[in-house]
Amino acid sequence: MKPFVTYAIAAIAALSLTNGAIAQDIAQADPADLASTELATTAQDTTPIALRIDPSKNVILRYDIRAGVQARPAYFGSDEMVAAPDFALHFDYARLKGLGAYGDPDGNSVPRALGIRGSLRFIGKRSADDFDELKGLEDIDPSLELGLGLVYRQRNFEAFGDVRYGAIGHNGFVGELGADAIVFPSERWEFRLGPRMVFGDDEFANTYFGVSDSESIDSGLASYNADGGLLGAGFEAKAKYRFNELWGLEASFRADRLLNSAADSPITEMGSEDQFRIRLGITRELVLQF
Repeated sequence: MKPFVTYAIAAIAALSLTNGAIAQDIAQADPADLASTELATTAQDTTPIALRIDPSKNVILRYDIRAGVQARPAYFGSDEMVAAPDFALHFDYARLKGLGAYGDPDGNSVPRALGIRGSLRFIGKRSADDFDELKGLEDIDPSLELGLGLVYRQRNFEAFGDVRYGAIGHNGFVGELGADAIVFPSERWEFRLGPRMVFGDDEFANTYFGVSDSESIDSGLASYNADGGLLGAGFEAKAKYRFNELWGLEASFRADRLLNSAADSPITEMGSEDQFRIRLGITRELVLQF
């Protein structure tokens, strides 16, 4: 539990520093420019965020940051869980003058629209020095996946599809499909539950689940060439509680079963086909407009 507590303190501190830095920027700004650079930054300012939005601005972004901790598999196919920091950025409302808007500026009603969103995932380094069962396998550098997605949202339903490319680290394509049933027991609570499906091309699958001939000799594992396709499926459950308009708490649990080439990999056979992830984080609403 010690690493978990350490990550929690670091995540909360990072969020506090971010808010403090934004507040400092505003404090040093020229008063005449404050209207064009206004940010929802301090909990002491109780003015509703919707009232701070100036429709005359060219760009308006309302978003929330999540910072917290997570427990996840040590690597793809592992049966060991590790603690790690967790960060996320989610846009509730975006408006570009002349191009239209997506979402809801006051946060009270839920958008009913088809929209485009960004998708990002960081995958940590896999090192044979950290796990005895991986001795003989080559290390895999950290990877950053960047991409786009489509999302359709109604009040009690959301469906999405994301496609990402390994811009740093692996050079494969990854896709994810999902849908959520959404309920609002009260104004403060939001619950989600829905299925997930994960896809990857040959490059991605072979990077994390393949065993080359040379690795087979060094590790004693059977040589294995992983094919792309449907690599996993499962479900995710989320709960979010809003303390007020600015601050909230979010928790989620995700369970996936590795499938096809991912499940048949000698790496997975040493670990587990079942992959779990638990996240807990503090959320903070912000508005940027200029």
